[in-house]
Amino acid sequence: MNGKMMVSYKILCKSDVNNEILIQELLSNEKIAKVIKSEYAKGLRNVVLGTTFKESIVTIETLKDVYSFEAQKDDFADLLVLAEEDALNKKLLKKECNRVELVDIETL
Repeated sequence: MNGKMMVSYKILCKSDVNNEILIQELLSNEKIAKVIKSEYAKGLRNVVLGTTFKESIVTIETLKDVYSFEAQKDDFADLLVLAEEDALNKKLLKKECNRVELVDIETL
């Protein structure tokens, strides 16, 4: 295979957060319900929170920078290793941040 690919990756750390919470769970939390009511229904009584899409998900995740490098199509099987090498060359890997996750592979 001739040609090149643009590979995007991000650095993962031990302290990263990646949680999903159902909106129904969120609204049933007393503290969150109290904050929403005090912000959007101030001074009103007998207010109930609800949603029409109970399967809706709120995600909480660490915002990450995405880095990229160019590779040959022949190197497809080794992309993860190449991404780790690129991160090492750019001095992105540190004690607590020592893993790489591939984000996107785009052919050029």
